[in-house]
Amino acid sequence: MSTQIRVLLAKVGLDGHDRGVKVVARTLRDAGMDVVYSGLHRTPEEVVTAAVQEDVDILGVSLLSGVQMTVFPKIFALLKEHKVEDMIVVAGGVMPDEDVIELKRMGVAEVLLQDTPPQHIIDTLTGLVKARGDR
Repeated sequence: MSTQIRVLLAKVGLDGHDRGVKVVARTLRDAGMDVVYSGLHRTPEEVVTAAVQEDVDILGVSLLSGVQMTVFPKIFALLKEHKVEDMIVVAGGVMPDEDVIELKRMGVAEVLLQDTPPQHIIDTLTGLVKARGDR
């Protein structure tokens, strides 16, 4: 893969904790990825608009607040409205196992929970982009 992987990391909803997502952002930057962090309290609309404008390979949404089953359907609907078909969507944070299964069914490429080792996150995102191929 010859081009730099572009990632947008986002916190959606009222969750006010972003230490984890900032650690992930730094980890990905240190691994050579181009990372944009959208900040706290974003709406699905803001996140998708930013991801489309930034033309990212991966949209990573970090959640601790339990709203994943309402946020991700909105994100996928908005991506469809924007005619974006090749953006990889990943979830991170804290969520129950049954939600992980359902998120993958709806199109989330991978769910990386709070205790995922940094190198595994790098390897997973790199592998997802490699498997997708060039855009």
